[in-house]
Amino acid sequence: MKIIVVIPARFSSKRLPGKPLKKIKGIPMILRTYFQCNKVFKKKQIIVATDDLKVKKLCLKNDINVLMTSKKCLTGTDRVAEVAKKIIADVYINVQGDEPFFNPVDLKKLLKNVLNNPSKIYNGYTKIDKVNLFESSSIPKVVFDNNENLLYMSRGKIPSNKKHKFESGWRQVCAYAFPRKDLIKFKRLAKKTQLEKIEDIEILRFLEMGKKIKMVKMSNKSISIDTNKDLKKANSNSFNSK
Repeated sequence: MKIIVVIPARFSSKRLPGKPLKKIKGIPMILRTYFQCNKVFKKKQIIVATDDLKVKKLCLKNDINVLMTSKKCLTGTDRVAEVAKKIIADVYINVQGDEPFFNPVDLKKLLKNVLNNPSKIYNGYTKIDKVNLFESSSIPKVVFDNNENLLYMSRGKIPSNKKHKFESGWRQVCAYAFPRKDLIKFKRLAKKTQLEKIEDIEILRFLEMGKKIKMVKMSNKSISIDTNKDLKKANSNSFNSK
C-alpha cells in the first residue's frame, strides 16, 4: 500500500497573507511543519503542495519534494486532491501547512488507523481544556458518536448547555487521511457545499456527501497558526510547543 503525506501551503491566506513563509523563532512555518512530518515519514513520502513560486523555491533549497498546484483550489483538501490526480497512491495523509507544532506521535496514530483500515476517511481531534478555545470562532469544535464517527463540526460553541456555557468539548486537529477515490469525488464537486461554505470547514463537504469520518484522538499540543495573534503567541517566550 502506498501512502504519501501532502502538506498544502496556500500563500494568499486572507487572515495571514504569506503564511507558509512566516517565521516562528527564525524558521519558516512550512519548514517546521515538514520537519515534524519527516520524523515519521521518509523524505520521498512527503510532498509540499503550493501555489506560490517563493514557497517552491524555499522547498527546493531545503531538498523538499514540492508540487505546484492551482491558485484556484477552494481548500487545502482540494489541493491534496489535485496532487492525487497527478501522483497515484492508495491513501493521502494531509497535514495542514499551518500546523508547525504538529505532534509526530499523532501522525503515528493516524498512520496506524490507516494501516488497519485504509478505506476510511480520518480526522484528528483533541479535548478542549480552556474556555477561550471553546469560545473562539477560529477553532472548529467537534461532536461525534460512541464509535468516534463525526456527527458535526462547527465554529460555534458545540456542544452547549441551555445557558450556552462551556462544560466539556473537543476541537479539530488539522490532520486527515483520505482514500484516493474519496478525494477525487470531493474535488469533482468543484464548489463548496452549503454547510462547508457557512462554517468554512472543508471536512463538512464529506459529511454532506454522505461519507463517514472516523475521528482519531490526538494530543492537545498542536495549534493552527491562522492569525497574526497566533503568530505572535508562537514567537513568544511563554509559548511551549513541546
